[in-house]
Amino acid sequence: MTSIMPCLWFDDRIDDAIKFYPETFNDAQVHELVRHAPDKPAFTAVIELAGQKFMLLNGGPRFQFNEAVSFVIDCDGQEEVDFYWNRFVDNGGEESMCGWCKDRFGLSWQIVPKQLYEALNGPDKAGANRAMQAMLQMRKIIVADLQKAYAG
Repeated sequence: MTSIMPCLWFDDRIDDAIKFYPETFNDAQVHELVRHAPDKPAFTAVIELAGQKFMLLNGGPRFQFNEAVSFVIDCDGQEEVDFYWNRFVDNGGEESMCGWCKDRFGLSWQIVPKQLYEALNGPDKAGANRAMQAMLQMRKIIVADLQKAYAG
């Protein structure tokens, strides 16, 4: 069966990534690990996060991550939003706007509560617009503030 697996290019920090991501996602697994010598960093690894496999490549400094590619984490409420946001930002990452942040490797993530989708797609179009305007002012998405904006 044909499948698609994103390949993430790391600059000599692959071993840190192999440790960090499985510590962040509860159901993570490391499926494959290729190391050319015991005292050298891994060359490649295949990890699985939330059911999605990723190839990690220790490719050196030639290419860097940028915002053209990001991964969306659908969250169920503020507690999950806070967990992922804090895990990425507080461990060497950086905040951006509208629920976007970068982890310490420079990989972009969108931390999105289901309540954002509910507000933006709700039957009250004026409420949806207010929720959108509120979200555009946020860094980390605050569910209570979205719901308050939607309600008017």
